[in-house]
Amino acid sequence: MIKIGMIGGSGFDDPDFLTDVRTVKKGTPFGGLSADLIVGKTHDVEIAIVLRHGRQHRIRPSAVNYRANIWALKDEGVTHIIATTACGSLREEIRPGHLVFPDQFIDFTRVRKSTFHEGDQVVHISMADPFCDRLRQILIQTAEEEQVTHHPTGTVITIEGPRFSTRAESRMFRILGGDIVNMSTVPEVVLAREAGICYALAAMSTDYDAWHESEAPVTWEMIATTMRKNVENVKKIFFKALPKITYDMCSCRTEVESAMV
Repeated sequence: MIKIGMIGGSGFDDPDFLTDVRTVKKGTPFGGLSADLIVGKTHDVEIAIVLRHGRQHRIRPSAVNYRANIWALKDEGVTHIIATTACGSLREEIRPGHLVFPDQFIDFTRVRKSTFHEGDQVVHISMADPFCDRLRQILIQTAEEEQVTHHPTGTVITIEGPRFSTRAESRMFRILGGDIVNMSTVPEVVLAREAGICYALAAMSTDYDAWHESEAPVTWEMIATTMRKNVENVKKIFFKALPKITYDMCSCRTEVESAMV
């Protein structure tokens, strides 16, 4: 049986698209969640929602308790996670409002806990292909069917934040092969793999970051405006995709077994 975890922010804190809605409080070995889980059903599929930055976006990216959030979803029985994120575009062709379904990441975070396993347990988890390809392909196929402008691959660079990039940093990220930049994917995707949960990301381009000198410097207001305009596209893809997700055996679920030392 599948249970879908959704991790996001604006547009997903209103459970009007769910039935049998309730909130679930969970304690975890890693501290408190960003917010209580919102649990319900849609299309006869059980859903558990985590508001990554808390209600009203009060938790900065580096202060999000990613371990508690993922642990809580695992404890709730979640088998797949579909996450959303705002991102800056590092490519001309990825215009504001476009969706990207990344297949790779580059980690530029500095102070985040990126493993559940500490002390005398070491886990060298494989991240060669960090996003679940089966889940990605379902989202891509659905975006095509719904005629939503999207990019089926991309490398997301995750920075520490909460500040935005300098122009020099933004140009460097382009040289390194980044296609989009955000502040939240790492370590979320890594922890999902350690927890044995399939994870895919829908990234919404909201701006051209700082490299595009013909554009105004990125601001939070710019990001929030674009998110409000396009969140319905993201929700449409998610809810059209849900009936297609099945509990096939996937290496995402077993990778950690061979990674423990």
